[in-house]
Amino acid sequence: MKIFYGWVVVAAGFVITCIGLGTAMSLGVFLQPIATAMGWSRTEVSSAAVLTFLSMGAGSFFWGAISDRFGTRSVLLCGGLLLGCGLMAASQVTQLWQFQMLWGLCGGLAAGAFFAPLTAIASRWFVRHRSLAVALITSGMGLGSMVIGPMARAIMTVSDWRAAMFDLGVLALVVVLPTSLLVRNAPVATGTGPGEASDDRGFTVAEALRTPQFAAVAGTFFACCFAHSGPIFHMISYAIDCGVAPMTAATVLGTAGVASLFGRIVFGLMADRFGAKPTLVGGLLLQAASIQVYYFVRSPEAFYAIGMVFGLSYGGVMPLYAILIRSYFGARIMGAVFGAAVMTSTIGMAVGPWAGGYIFDHFGGYGWLYIGSCAIGLGGAAIAFAFRPPAVAPRMQFA
Repeated sequence: MKIFYGWVVVAAGFVITCIGLGTAMSLGVFLQPIATAMGWSRTEVSSAAVLTFLSMGAGSFFWGAISDRFGTRSVLLCGGLLLGCGLMAASQVTQLWQFQMLWGLCGGLAAGAFFAPLTAIASRWFVRHRSLAVALITSGMGLGSMVIGPMARAIMTVSDWRAAMFDLGVLALVVVLPTSLLVRNAPVATGTGPGEASDDRGFTVAEALRTPQFAAVAGTFFACCFAHSGPIFHMISYAIDCGVAPMTAATVLGTAGVASLFGRIVFGLMADRFGAKPTLVGGLLLQAASIQVYYFVRSPEAFYAIGMVFGLSYGGVMPLYAILIRSYFGARIMGAVFGAAVMTSTIGMAVGPWAGGYIFDHFGGYGWLYIGSCAIGLGGAAIAFAFRPPAVAPRMQFA
């Protein structure tokens, strides 16, 4: 029985996002060891994470546009090389600015080479199971955050942070580069399916970025990430403040991460059956509700329960933005347009944790973080509810 090659692309994308994005997002594991060994403050080390998100956003747009023009494989190879060499170089730094540039700038640019281009190419290979394919690609990112961190921690127990970071760089080169060779461009014929008379919606990138529909998708993506990034980043600290044991609090975050993996697949299947827009609206409402419930929980059991719902919702909605952009603007320019949307969302991811810290420092607790995040999440759901497909670009209309 011959296997449809699109599933090979999905499997390769899953592995690449697991290793590539999981590594780029693992700074939290290195935070305390680096701060202790180098004498830098945690704020100084954490600033590299802000650079990671911002450069990942800019990189998503840049690499997405490059992949549209020259193909995804070459972009993945560049990203894998940049990530591996950047991490290996970061393991040898002696100055803070060197670490911030190598981890934050190089790591973020490398991460941008994976997410948007792989999501775009997965959507090009599939028509019937498009949402599921994209969900599987993005679930690699969730698995990576669960695998790479403990792996780095295990290395540090027998060596130090430099050895762990160097080994992650080697892992990126050994895994990402050869796996990228399995990724192929989709045959043109797969871009047309039942109900899709023409896959090209007639937009240039500039025209698509000026549409109200792009503004709505990007605004919702920003609100969604802003809403959940603060609660995720401060989840362990909040649970400890509520009397939960530190180790138990760490497993609460892990529970949300596991649930987010299932959420991506479950919501992907739902989107294939019911459509991306209603699934997105429902997921955003569930996310906002679960964020608000955090304000009232205190026991470990309650944290586990709401963590599962929260993880299911924030993980589940993430693949749906790509599906909407694909259906609105077509496959030809999807890499660049989705990359621009990701760039907007990463600003929300960068601001959310900072906002949580600001609220705690000025109000002595996280109450307003959950109230504000819930309100922002509801705002995102309201924008998503108002989505309307754009008309075909005038230059593609014929008398």
